[in-house]
Amino acid sequence: MRPLVFAARSLRREFRHAELATLAMALVLAVAAMAAVATLAARVERALVASAAELIGGDLALGAGHALPAELAQEAQRRGLATNRLAEFPSVLFANERSQLCDVRASDAAFPLRGALSVRGADGVEHAAHAPPSGSIYADHAALVALGVAVGANVQLGGRDLVVAGEIAKSPDSGNLFRIAPRVIMNLGDAEAGGLLGAGSRAGHRLLVAGDTDAVAAFAAWARPNLPSGARITTVEDAQQNLRNAFERGESFLRLAALLAALLSGVAIALGAQRFARRKTEEVALLRCLGARRGEILAALLLELALLAVPACVVGLALGLGLQQLVLELASGLLPGAPPRLPWGPPLAALAVGVAVLFGFALPPLLRLRDVEPLRVFRRDLAARVRRFDVLYLLPVAVGALLVLYGAGNARLAGTLAIGFAAVALATFVLGLVLLWLVRRLATRLRGALRFGLANLARRRALTLLQTGALALSLTALAVLGVIGPSLLERWRADLPADTPNWFAINLQPEQQDALRERLHALGASNMNLLPLAAGKLVAINGHAPQPAEKSDRRAADFIEGEVRVSWSERLPEANRIVQGRWFEGAPAKPSISVEQVWVDLFGLKLGDTLTLRFGDREIVAEVTSLRKVEWDSFRANFFLMLDPADGEQLPHSMVASFHLGGDGAAPLAALSRDFPNLSLIDLNAVLDRIRDIIGRVTGAASWVLGFSLVAGVLVLLAALAATADERRFEAALLRTLGAHGRQLATAVLAEFGTLGLLAGGVAVVAAAVLGSALAGGVFKLEGYTPPLGPLALLVAAAAALVALAGWAGTRRIARASPMAVLRRA
Repeated sequence: MRPLVFAARSLRREFRHAELATLAMALVLAVAAMAAVATLAARVERALVASAAELIGGDLALGAGHALPAELAQEAQRRGLATNRLAEFPSVLFANERSQLCDVRASDAAFPLRGALSVRGADGVEHAAHAPPSGSIYADHAALVALGVAVGANVQLGGRDLVVAGEIAKSPDSGNLFRIAPRVIMNLGDAEAGGLLGAGSRAGHRLLVAGDTDAVAAFAAWARPNLPSGARITTVEDAQQNLRNAFERGESFLRLAALLAALLSGVAIALGAQRFARRKTEEVALLRCLGARRGEILAALLLELALLAVPACVVGLALGLGLQQLVLELASGLLPGAPPRLPWGPPLAALAVGVAVLFGFALPPLLRLRDVEPLRVFRRDLAARVRRFDVLYLLPVAVGALLVLYGAGNARLAGTLAIGFAAVALATFVLGLVLLWLVRRLATRLRGALRFGLANLARRRALTLLQTGALALSLTALAVLGVIGPSLLERWRADLPADTPNWFAINLQPEQQDALRERLHALGASNMNLLPLAAGKLVAINGHAPQPAEKSDRRAADFIEGEVRVSWSERLPEANRIVQGRWFEGAPAKPSISVEQVWVDLFGLKLGDTLTLRFGDREIVAEVTSLRKVEWDSFRANFFLMLDPADGEQLPHSMVASFHLGGDGAAPLAALSRDFPNLSLIDLNAVLDRIRDIIGRVTGAASWVLGFSLVAGVLVLLAALAATADERRFEAALLRTLGAHGRQLATAVLAEFGTLGLLAGGVAVVAAAVLGSALAGGVFKLEGYTPPLGPLALLVAAAAALVALAGWAGTRRIARASPMAVLRRA
C-alpha cells in the first residue's frame, strides 16, 4: 500500500461528501480570520511606531527643564547616532504693532532627524527644509494671519529682528497631537544670543537621536542611569498614546471576532472529523482484511488531511490578506503616512494556526481508526478497542487554549474567553444530563412523533451532549459577536459624545477665571470645567524618598524625577469615581489627598499612606484618604493627585479649563488669546476626529470579520446536523416502511432539535451576557456597560426556532429517500 497515492485518490473520491467540504471550509475561515487580523494589527503597529518617530522628530528624545549636558550628545555620536539639539518655549512675536503668543522651537541645523519639515516660500512653492538659518524664522499660517504679515516680512522675537523665511506647511510635532499656540521655528543660536534660554526661562530642552534600532536601544540603556535630575526619556512607544489606546481597543475588538471565528471553525472541524471517521470505519476494516498495516492506514489518513489542508490554507491566506488590504485602504486616512510593507510573520503564523486547528480537532476521532478490527467488515456491532485513545480528546482542548492565548493578544482577553467557554462547556454538559434525565421520564407520558423525537435525544446520549455543547459554544460566540459586540462598540462611541471637550486653556490666572467663563459662554461654549493646577515635586512616600532605579515602570521613574501636577475641588469632578475611602468633607484636621488608580498601581499605595510633596519652599505631608478611577477618555481636565481644597488654596497655582466649542473655533479664540495674552489654548479636535474615525472604521472592519464567524457558526450547525445523518436516514426508512408519514417524521425532528436549540440558546444567552460584562470592564475598559437583555432574550427563541428549522430542512431529503434503497445500503 502506498499511503500518499491512496490518500490522493481517496481525497478526490470523497471530497463530494459533506464532512470533507465542512473541514475545508472551516479551515479556510480559520486561516482567513487569523491572517487578516494578525497582519492588520502588525501593520498598524508598525505604522504607529514610524509615525511616533516622526512625531518626536527622532527615534528617541531626552528632555529636561534645563540645558542637557554635552556628554549625552557626545556619547550618542560616539555610538554612530545622529543628534539634534532643540529648545521649546512660549514667547511673543511682534510685527506692525501687533503681537501673538507662539510656541517657539529653536533648533540646530539637523532638525528634523525623522519626518519632514516643509515650508512655503514667498512664491507659494512648498519645499523640504531643515531649521532656518541664523537671522530668520519659519512661522505657521495662524501666526502670520494674526500678525498681518507674509513671507519676507520683518518680525521681532526675543528682542531680535528676524525675517520670516517661510510659512510652515508640515512639521514634526512635539510628541503629541496637542497644539498649544501657533508654531514658530527659529535657529538655536539666535535663541541663545537673544537671551531666550537664559536663567529663569520657561524653555524645555531636548536632545533627539536617530539611527540603528539596536544602537538607539543601547544608548537609551546607557542614558537612563546617567540622566541629570529632572530629565526624562521619551521613546516611540510613549508617543501617539491617545491614538495608540484607540487602536489597541479596536484591535481587541477585531481579535475577539477573529478568535471566535477560529474557535467556531475548530468545533465544525471536530464534528466533521467525527462523521468522517465513522464513514471510514468499514473502509479501514476492509483494508486491514487486505493486509494493510495499521501504520500505513494511519499515514494515509493523515496525508489525506494534509492534502486537504494545503489548498484550504492557501485560499484562506489569500482571502485574509485581501481583507486586511481592503481594511487598510478604507482606513488610509487614519494611519499616519503610507501603510508599512506586508510583514510575513503573521501570515505564516496564521497558516500554522490553521494546521494546528485542523489536526488538533480532527486527530482524536481519526486515531481511533487505527484499532479497527478486520472483523468489522462482517460485524458492525464489533466495537474497536478505543478506550486508551480517550485521553486524545484533551488535544482539542489544548489546541483551543493555545489558540486563545495566541489569538487574544493580551492575557486578560485570553483569560476571560478561556474561563467563559470552559464554563459554557461545563454548564452545557450538566444541563444536558439534566435534560436527558427529564426526557426519559417525560417520553413515557407522550405519544406519537413527539415521544419519538424526544426519545431520540436519550437514545443517542453521547451524541446529544456533543451536539448540545457544540451548538451552545457556537451560539455563545455568535451572541457575543452579533449582539454584545455591536453594543460594546456603541458604548465606546458613547464615551465620545458630541459635546466632548475639544479645547483646553492653560496658564490662566485665578483672578481671570470669571472673565474667561463669561467670554466662553458668550462664544457658545459648553461642557466647561475649570480646575486649579499647582506644580510640585514628589519628595517621599511614607517618609521614604522613592528611588527611580527601584521602579521597573518608566512612568513611576518619570513621576519621581519630574514635576507632579496637583489639583483640588470641593466636589468630586466628573469622570472620577471613588473606589475606596471618601471624598473630602470640610477642612480636614491634616492635609489629605486623593490618588488615582494609576498611581496606586505604580507605587503600591493604600488608604492611610502619606505623600510628601514640595511646592517651591513649602512641603506638604498629605494622607491618602481616597482612591479614584478616572475616565481618561473623557478629555476633561483630570489629575492623578487631588489635594483637599483647604490646603490646595494655599499653594501658588494657575487654572486649567476644558470646554467644547462647536464649529470652527479658531477665529473667535484668536481674539480670546489677544485679550488674555497669558492664556495658552490647546486644540483637541484633531485627536477627537481621528478617534471617532477609528471607532467607525473598526466597526466596519469588525463587521467583515463577523462575516467569517457567522459562516463558521452555520458550519457548526450543519456539521452538528450531519453528525447523525446516517442514523436518521436508516430510522426514517424503517419508520416509513412501518407506515409513518412525512408529517410525523417532521414533528419528531422539530421536537428533537427544538429542544436542543432551546437548551443551547438558553446557555448561550446567559454566557454572552456574563462574557459581555467581563469583556467591557476587564478588557475594553468601558465603565457602566449593561448587556442588551432584550435582544439576548429574543435569541433564546430564535435559537430554538433556527435549530429546529435547520434540523427539519436537513432531514427533508432523508425522509424523501426511497426506504428500499436506504435499507439495501444499510
